Amino acid sequence: MKSCTLFFLLTLASCGLPTDSASEPRPPQRLRDLGVTIGSMRTGPRNSITDVSDVAVGHETLVEGRNVRTGVTVIVPQFGKNTYRNPVPAAVFTANGYGKAVGFTQVVELGELESPIALTNTLSVAPIMAGMVGHALEMRGNENVRSVNVVVGETNDGWLNDIRKRSVNPEHFLRALANATTGDVEEGCVGAGTGTTCLGFKGGIGTSSRVTPGGWTVGVLVQTNFDGVLTIRGREFHPAEAAVPDEDGSCMIVVATDAPVDPHGLERIAKRAVLGLARTGSNMANGSGDYIIAFSTRRYSPGRAGNRVSNLIPLDAYTPIFAAVAEATEEAILNSMTSATTTKGVDGNRAAAVPHDHIRSVFSHFQSAP
Repeated sequence: MKSCTLFFLLTLASCGLPTDSASEPRPPQRLRDLGVTIGSMRTGPRNSITDVSDVAVGHETLVEGRNVRTGVTVIVPQFGKNTYRNPVPAAVFTANGYGKAVGFTQVVELGELESPIALTNTLSVAPIMAGMVGHALEMRGNENVRSVNVVVGETNDGWLNDIRKRSVNPEHFLRALANATTGDVEEGCVGAGTGTTCLGFKGGIGTSSRVTPGGWTVGVLVQTNFDGVLTIRGREFHPAEAAVPDEDGSCMIVVATDAPVDPHGLERIAKRAVLGLARTGSNMANGSGDYIIAFSTRRYSPGRAGNRVSNLIPLDAYTPIFAAVAEATEEAILNSMTSATTTKGVDGNRAAAVPHDHIRSVFSHFQSAP
């Protein structure tokens, strides 16, 4: 909000938006490509969760006929390593718990993440879990493993996808994992975001990052599928056609950082992602599954008795990380929408993409943050 003009601080102007034609594909564009920036902190080189070293993201997208619009997205906390043998500090914050999350309670209990994080649709959590368990058991070094805590999150893409068909199978997790890269992350209608809707428009997968003045990187990836009124830098945008039903929806948020923080600190960081979610217009409805899972790629040293010696960041260093996760979450959500394309799916349902030209025209008269 610091970058907004006084007009934005005092009023929320409502704009009726024209919708893009479903027959006119468009190249994906991120929010900054449209001349709009969020917040005042600088981004990492890719403005992506993969700006956090060793973090990788992979997608498997399923588009079949007129009815299947779904997929899988995988976030790997330590690319190229056996996460079961090399767990990372982690925490979970449940903003609203109407969801089918797998493996979250052990993360809460132990403060560690021992698997990749997979995102998919509501009725595909079980096959993805099966694929993840099988993969973990087959990894070198895990020959005697009898228990593994895999982590799977979901949102319900049933408006555009024939979710009852249950098209996702364990093999799709393996394909998403094989596609994982530490480079640029594809956004919009890909992976677990293929059939999602958001704030009356087409949603999807989005990502963003921030670098704190102290040099720590915070990256966020989201799967957006929630209701509310789209809000960009304090300005409301309403779809011209009410094609997407008002449903409670959900948002999965994954936060990564290279700051040496313990599970308690990661929980504090995860809570601030809700600020970014709220700024985009979410009302976190009764039936909304809004989960944040945060992890650090930097192992910390708890120190000796009394914590006299430790490499954990001091408490006053959290404030810029809090700001970073709020900004990155907000921009990741908006990137998931501006990168998406108009999509038709099951029963002829249609979700219109946010029109790029209208966003450009609205913000062309205002100074964006550097």
